[in-house]
Amino acid sequence: MPLAVLVSFLAFGLVHLIPGSASETILGDGATLEAVAELDRQLGLDRPLHEQYWNWVTDAVRGDLGRSVITSRHVSDTLIERYPVTLSVAGGGLLVAVAIGVAGGTVAALRQGRLTDRLISLGTATGLAVPNFWVAVLLAFYVGVQLGWLPAVGYVGPTESLFEWVKHLIMPSIALGLGSAAVVARQMRGGLLDVLDRPYITAARAKGLRYRRVVVVHAMKNAFIPVVTVIGFQASVMLGGAVLVELIFGMPGIGVQVVGAVLSQDLPVVQGVVMVASLTVIVMNVLIDMSYAYFDPRVRLA
Repeated sequence: MPLAVLVSFLAFGLVHLIPGSASETILGDGATLEAVAELDRQLGLDRPLHEQYWNWVTDAVRGDLGRSVITSRHVSDTLIERYPVTLSVAGGGLLVAVAIGVAGGTVAALRQGRLTDRLISLGTATGLAVPNFWVAVLLAFYVGVQLGWLPAVGYVGPTESLFEWVKHLIMPSIALGLGSAAVVARQMRGGLLDVLDRPYITAARAKGLRYRRVVVVHAMKNAFIPVVTVIGFQASVMLGGAVLVELIFGMPGIGVQVVGAVLSQDLPVVQGVVMVASLTVIVMNVLIDMSYAYFDPRVRLA
């Protein structure tokens, strides 16, 4: 709760630091001072900031994030329509990051010092160096346009066609998830190597347990504790990175909406997007914290 209140302060306050006036942007450069003042009055921008904040946050608690000053459409309606697209892209990217990162890091740790380990280390370094928007452009051009294997642009909702929904998410998810997969793989490799050197792993192997069972049942579960923290951080990165990937693949998420809102100083839209995205990150981090109880029994005893 305190964090949500702080986020609301930041979402409201930082937007008002944008140079210029929303009324001036709406009316254009030739607007008179009287016209700007009248529009400020209509939009409530002439009131003290604390009053504007209180009105905004009390309405937001009831689910009313205001209306766009450009289109007059309810911000909540826009988010209901567009935010699931962004969540789909971010969720797909996170799935790619976890699948590739955990598998790659595990293999690298079990093949420490061998050619496989070096190739995976090279791959993670490349994944960290290449920005996701460049990967998105390459995938859209070569896989989507040149080869025609997957749709290069557009989006189909899961209610329309589950198969087409998955097809449209494959390339955006890969473009968004590869960089984070490199981060997860590095953490997984380091964590697993650290756990494999622990005395209880040596004792388990000395008892005659199969090496695969020791790794899967005993080592990986403990090695995954710091990896979960990294995954939680990468989840928030995914949400921000999804905006740019959406623009490249022409997906109707919040990317185009929030960029246009910032350029036109559509304050209610910007505030609504920032607030909802921040609350999403808070919820994801709470879920990550709850998952610690599964991986570390000491958390349940605390």
